[in-house]
Amino acid sequence: MAHPVCILVDWGTTNFRAWLVAADGAVMDSRDAALGIMQVPEGGFPAALDRQVGAWRSADPGLPVLMSGMVGSRQGWAEAPYLPCPASAEGLAGALLEVPGEAGVWIVPGVSRETPDGRHDVIRGEEVQIFGALADRAAGAARSRQVFCLPGTHSKWAAVQDGRIDWFATSMTGEVYSVMAEHSILGRLMDPAGRDGAGRDGAGEDDPGPDDPGLDDGVSFGKGLALAAEPGGLLNHLFAVRAEGLFGAVPEAGLRSYLSGIVIGHEIRAMCGIARPEGPVTLIGRPDLTRLYAEAIGLFGPSTVVVTSRDATLKGLSILRKAMPID
Repeated sequence: MAHPVCILVDWGTTNFRAWLVAADGAVMDSRDAALGIMQVPEGGFPAALDRQVGAWRSADPGLPVLMSGMVGSRQGWAEAPYLPCPASAEGLAGALLEVPGEAGVWIVPGVSRETPDGRHDVIRGEEVQIFGALADRAAGAARSRQVFCLPGTHSKWAAVQDGRIDWFATSMTGEVYSVMAEHSILGRLMDPAGRDGAGRDGAGEDDPGPDDPGLDDGVSFGKGLALAAEPGGLLNHLFAVRAEGLFGAVPEAGLRSYLSGIVIGHEIRAMCGIARPEGPVTLIGRPDLTRLYAEAIGLFGPSTVVVTSRDATLKGLSILRKAMPID
């Protein structure tokens, strides 16, 4: 009978997921709860973890716990300092933070990047997913330059070269979508019944919520994508949501999809220009959202490969688990 060797946890802003894993990586049991770090009171993380996986830990005292995501942020259980680019899986494993006062409970650090002109960017949780998605590539492909896109509230784009994250950038696509749809004049013409809640199901630096751009109307979405490819810029194109709605050029029920197409299209147009993918872009996320991004990315040229965020997270944490100091 398989024996558990570790508990892997993906703990973000809105969701908690955990897996009890055996030495061969097989999942023996799992937990999934709407228990993000924002729902945990100050000082309440030990009790919150115990409510979810306490039975596993009681059955196997001393079982190590490896966590990633916003649980390691300044607002989380304990802040795991960012590892600067370029960052490898080995580098992350060597920088694991053992939670003070909690022997055997470890947190994966995020990754930071400083641009040549001194600006900063960060990811937390997505780095695990990227290395998880990279793990199944052939050795030669894993060494070549590859581009990843993790869509969501704050979409992340990253480039991996020789097995290291050497560049990444964040687009506030989902949050801009939410603000425009829910808190600006653009939303006044939108059908309230058309509100969507599509998003990425990972627990990274920017855990998904109802502000992630999702859409059901493919025609209106396509119109938004097409507009994003035209001159004028994002600020001009955003107002088109109101103007086209006023004149009925885009139906009320399609305005959310139209807005989604605009903001996603501008994200992809900009990020593809910066990331310069030489091959397929690997999308990591929930199937309904990665499907939309695949359509949008295809409009601008690159092909795509899709990996679910659950699979990428589990694989990435499993890789780091093998390098834990007490494994």
